Formats: sequence, C-alpha cells, structure tokens
Amino acid sequence: MKETKLNVEGMTCAACSTRIEKVLNKMDGVEANVNLSMERADVKYDEDQVSVDDVVEKIDKLGYGVREEKVELDIKGMTCAACSTRIEKGLSRMDGISEANINLTTESGTISYTPGMVSVEDIQEKVKKLGFEALLKQDQEEKESSKEKEIRSQKTKFIIAAIFSAPLLLTMLGHLPFAPNLSAPAWIEYPWTQFVLAAVVQFYIGAQFYKGAYRSLINKSANMDVLVALGTTAAFMYSFVQSVLWQMGAVHHAELYYEASAIIITLVVLGKYLEAVAKGRTTVAITQLLNLQAKEATVLKNGEEVQVPVEEVQVGDHIVVRPGEKIPVDGEVVEGTTSIDESMITGEAIPVDKQQESTVIGSTINKNGTITMVAEKVGKDTALAGIIKIVEDAQGSKAPIQRMVDKISSIFVPIVVVIAIVTFVVWFFIVNPGVWAPALTASVAVLVIACPCALGLATPTSIMVGTGRGAENGILFKGGEYLEGTQGIQAVLLDKTGTITEGRPRVTDVKTISGDERDFALIAAAEKRSEHPLAEAVIAYATEQGVEVNNPNQFEAITGHGVQASIDESDVLVGTRKLLTEQGIEVTQAEEVLQQFEDEGKTAVLAAIDGQLRFVIAIADTVKSTSKQAIEALQNDEIDVYIMTGDNRRTASAVAREVGIPEANVIAEVLPQHKADQVEKLQQEGKKVAMVGDGINDAPALAMADIGMAIGTGTDVAIEAADVTLVGGDLNNIPKAIKLSKKTMRNIRQNLFWAFFYNSASIPVAALGFLAPWVAGAAMAFSSVSVLTNSLRLKRQRI
Repeated sequence: MKETKLNVEGMTCAACSTRIEKVLNKMDGVEANVNLSMERADVKYDEDQVSVDDVVEKIDKLGYGVREEKVELDIKGMTCAACSTRIEKGLSRMDGISEANINLTTESGTISYTPGMVSVEDIQEKVKKLGFEALLKQDQEEKESSKEKEIRSQKTKFIIAAIFSAPLLLTMLGHLPFAPNLSAPAWIEYPWTQFVLAAVVQFYIGAQFYKGAYRSLINKSANMDVLVALGTTAAFMYSFVQSVLWQMGAVHHAELYYEASAIIITLVVLGKYLEAVAKGRTTVAITQLLNLQAKEATVLKNGEEVQVPVEEVQVGDHIVVRPGEKIPVDGEVVEGTTSIDESMITGEAIPVDKQQESTVIGSTINKNGTITMVAEKVGKDTALAGIIKIVEDAQGSKAPIQRMVDKISSIFVPIVVVIAIVTFVVWFFIVNPGVWAPALTASVAVLVIACPCALGLATPTSIMVGTGRGAENGILFKGGEYLEGTQGIQAVLLDKTGTITEGRPRVTDVKTISGDERDFALIAAAEKRSEHPLAEAVIAYATEQGVEVNNPNQFEAITGHGVQASIDESDVLVGTRKLLTEQGIEVTQAEEVLQQFEDEGKTAVLAAIDGQLRFVIAIADTVKSTSKQAIEALQNDEIDVYIMTGDNRRTASAVAREVGIPEANVIAEVLPQHKADQVEKLQQEGKKVAMVGDGINDAPALAMADIGMAIGTGTDVAIEAADVTLVGGDLNNIPKAIKLSKKTMRNIRQNLFWAFFYNSASIPVAALGFLAPWVAGAAMAFSSVSVLTNSLRLKRQRI
C-alpha cells in the first residue's frame, strides 16, 4: 500500500468529511481517513488497483476539490528558449502538475501541482533528469494561504450580513411575547425595504449555504447547510409572497419574517468565521518547527570553510559550528569540546556537555566552544524532521468529530419536509380542495416553526460563553471541539520541566564546608562572566541574598567542567567534582552532602577558594507552588496522573514524590517520539488522555493526545500543537478546564432541548392549521431567548 495526503477543499462540517471518507473507502484498494480540521485526506492505496488520479476524480465527483499549491524554483543551466520550453513540456506531462511556467530571463519557474500526486522533490528530480538543476527559492515572500483567504472572506461576509441585518433586528421586537407593542421605525416596517435588506443576506451571503445544501443533497445526506437553507428560504419566500399580496391589496397587513432569515444567516456566518480561524491555526505549529531549522552550514571543502544552504549538506560532510550557532544537521563531534542547549528536543534547561564522538542534534544551539562535526543524518532523516512528521501524522489521525447538530439535522430535516408536504397535500386535496391559501399557510407555518434559529444558537452561544469564561480564568481553548472533548479526560500526562517545575535552574541549598558564608561573594564573582545556566542560577541566588557581585580580575571557562577565576588575589574554582580533583583539591569531606543532593535529583556544584573546598551548592529545577495542589485536585476527581520526562529516573522520582504522583506513574528518560508512544499506549488501554507540556519536544505527544494542553509560558510550537493553552502555567487550570468543559456540554444539551421544545411541540399545531406563521415566528424568537438566557448562565458558574 502506498500513502498520500490530499488537501480537500469545500468541506463545511463533519457530515462532509464523513461522506468523502465513506465513498473513498468503498473504492477497491483504498483506505482513507478524512480530517475536517486539517482539511486533508490521508489515503493509503494499492497502485495495482487504483491510482491517485482516480481518488482525486472521485473527490471531484462528490462536489469537493483537491487544492493545488505553487512552488517557485531557481533553474540553473538554461542557455536558450529551447531549454525553458523543454523543461515546461517535461513537467507538464507529469501527473499532478497542472501548469509549469519557466522564465529563461529570470532563470526561474513557477509550477502548480497537487500535493500527494507529486512532490517538490519529484519536480526537482524531473528537472535534473532533463539536464538542469532546480533549487527552492531561498528568499521568496510568503504567499497568502487559502486558509487565510477563507478567514478574510468569512469575516467580510459576517460584517456585510451584520450591517444589513441590524435594521431588521428591530422588527423582531414586535414578535416578542412580552413586548408586543414595541415597533421599529416606519421606513424599516415597509415590506420592500425589508425585502431589499434581507435579499442581500439571503442570496449573496447565504449563497454558500445553498451550495453546501445542494452538495449534501446530491450525495444523499443532510447537514447544517440543508437546515439553514431550508428554514431561511421558507421564511424569506413566505415573506416575499406576503409582500406581493400586500402590494396587490390582497392583504391589509403583510406577515413578514425577513428578519428571521437574515439574522439566522448572520449568526451562522459568524460561526463559520470562528471555525475558519480555528482551522487556520492547525498548520502554524508545523511552520514554526520548520523555522527552527538552521538556514546555513559552514562546510569544510578542500581544507577551506564554505557557507552553503543547509539543504545542500550531504552525509559525510565535515561542518564547523561556532558558539551561538545552530547545529545544522544530526551528526557526531570529531573535534573540540562544548556544551549544547538541547532544550528544544529534550525539554531540559541545563546544556549537555559534548566532546569527541558525542552525538549532536540538528537545530540545537552550540553554547560555547567551536566544534567540528560530521553529518550523519540530513533532510528528512534529522530528529527535527522526525518530530515534524509525528506532529503532522498525529494531527491528521484524529477522527473527525461528528457534530450533534449534524446528527439531529440529518433526521430532523427530512421529517420536517415530509410533514410540510403532507400538510399541504391534506389541506389542498381534502380539507379545502383546490384552495391554495390555507394549504400554503399551514405548510409554510410548519417550515417556519422548524426554522433553525434557536438550533443555530444552541451550540455556538454556549461555546462562546464557555470559552470566554475559560479565558477569564487563564484557560484558552483553540476551538469548540476541544472544549467539548475535554470533559471525558481519564488520564493526564504531565511533562516535568517547565510544567510541573519552573523550567529554569535555581539554587536550592548552599552547604558551607569550611570558611565563612561571606566568601560566597567570591564564588558569585567567579561565575559572573560565565554564560552557563548554572552560573546564572548562582548569580541570581547571590542577588536575592543581597550579596554584592564584583567582576573577576581573571576568568577562564573550562568547557564541560566549570570556571576558574582570580578575585582580589584569591584563586576561585567552581565546577564538577572531577575539576576540583584534577586541581588537587580534596573533596571527600563533602561526599555525604553530594550523595544527599544527588538522591534528591539536584545538580551539585563544588566551590573552592585558594585550594580549599568551601561550598557545595545544590541547583535544581524547582517545583511550582501550585503543582501539588493541582495534582491532588485531579486525583480527587479519579483522574490518573503521570509524570513524563526526558530526564533521568532519579530526578523524575524525586519530583514525583514531592507532588504526590505514585512511583508506578513515573515515565522517565523518554525521547520526543517515545512520548507520543506513551500517550498512544494509554489510549490503547481505553483511556481518554490529556497531555500537558511546554516544549517543542512535547509537540508530538500534544498532537497525539485526545486533548493537548500547553503551558502558556512555554514555546509557541507547543502552544500551537496543543488544543488548550494554560496561560501563566498554573496547573490548577487543568481541573478547571475539565470542569468547565462538563458544565458547557451540559449547557449545550439543555439548549438543544429548548431549541426543539417550542418548535417540535408546535409542528402538529401548525400542520392542523391552528398556528399562524407569525405565531411560529414568535415561538422561534422565544426559543432563541431561552437558549441565549441559558447560555449566559455559564458566566455565573464557578469553576
């Protein structure tokens, strides 16, 4: 089976993605998973039975489309017009390429292609076979994505709809049962004024719903678009007929419901806009991960240093990396020593010492010391590229959420249509044979009473109030589906560094072995010129204690071991046990203290003055003050809590004991890709899992989890890969988020009941001819008021 990913256009709800998925899976040799939020179809296919072209054609026949992309290439080696023509023809013959424009003068090309059918690498390889070289443009401006266009389009539509609906909203005041005497200005009450205002909303803004309804109906299904198109058209057309009858003098007062159709469409478009914004964020995490990659590398060629784009680095190349530079690709150190900040991969704040034969990871940062490395993994084989793939696959593998409203509408809409038709037939042929007016009035009353005004408000208003309530408490849900999904969490996986802990090393203990505590000023002075995070922790501690930190007379950083300095004629040495031992300083008297600190998962730093050991300094990533309380709250709700970290087990266990997590729930020494495996393992046990993290290394697990929660003080990539952001890093927001989700979903279920109660109870009355359309409109308005009032109750709920 081969695999491909197709970007699908035109899906509006879960019913669309489900329909495409079902049809594709009925094809011989095809296994498909269609993701609505990613707007993507992940397709596995047997190329002996079916081709990608067949899959694309099937999607087109269903009324959707597969989105094309453009790539701009620098073409090298062209000498005449025949060269550019040859490349154009060669590329145009490739499956998946719709257009290829090659410009000889600028030595560039713009190719339109369908991702999944053909890749950029395939295009470059084809150009190479034709005898030329194609390179991605390095500095091309970012082009506006189709998702950004959709967001802007829906926003514009909402603004236009709101402007035209606002005057009509005044006319609804007369439909309210508790305010029957209120009326709008005379010019708004004029039927043809209302007709013009409503027509713009109905047929210009509402065109997307007619298209969606048509697409749904020809595929033998019913979604929210059908419900919106049906209800608003019924209200609009009935009002139009009434306007015509009023103009002809056939009725004294026209019963108009233009405001119902216009306001419904306006509210639904608002929901579409909010949905488009949420969808637009799904690829930001991947983009930011890509931006972390080094852009250039210093490669040794014939003994000379040459700057080349990182894409041109080959396996086996020797690369020079200086302090402050990013490691370009994965490889091994062959010369030099340094310490490297690997926090973006491991999540651990303390840099890792590297020497000859040490493994280094692409896109991590060289802190100090120049090294020469040999490239072992490049391009798609690097660790960062692997993380990107895991995030993409995890995001794409999430099953589409079947909206409750779509399920209801698929049953409700056909029933209402049948009832309306039966009502018309019974009145026209049996009750009043041959008389149109009562038959039309009764059937339209049925359709108007079924108009999805309250139904359209039921879910979005609760979600808007719920997410707003969450924001007030520092809980940001990326979308309504995540607010909905958080309610069922059964297990919470907590990253250690930056999630349970503060995420930065701090001095926790200072043990004086000999001398005076005032000598600590010399230790701080020795660390002042060091850029190592442990040195920064010592300086911060000294400042907090009111110690004056002077500049050293002489300073030397001993890479991977510590620092040596001269201050006021005193020789100061701060660093590891090995450093002090090599300098002939006796450290045996500190063994007990060292063992104690190490058992507590702390890093021990030794400090000597003039050849004598003076201090043992314990440095650790301290636990947040709120972590234990939050974990207890989760456990009290019978939610299993786990700690997961790339750190060693001893440190992880020490932190777990401090916050009350059982030893059995400690998962230590875990690499980024294995974090996602741990999430999947719990899911296979039947648990609904939330992952909470703050680093890039957590991104795969955040995407794989049923609900990913990112600490707001963490990296942008983690925040974008997650479904929920906890602003400020307070873990108490985890149980609050779960409680808010439960309250919101209960509120939505109540809303759906009220949305249908008045309408459904009135349908039989309307069918019997006892319910005038204006009464149906009043029932709609009242049910909407009930829904809105119930939603606003969430603002007063304690979480």
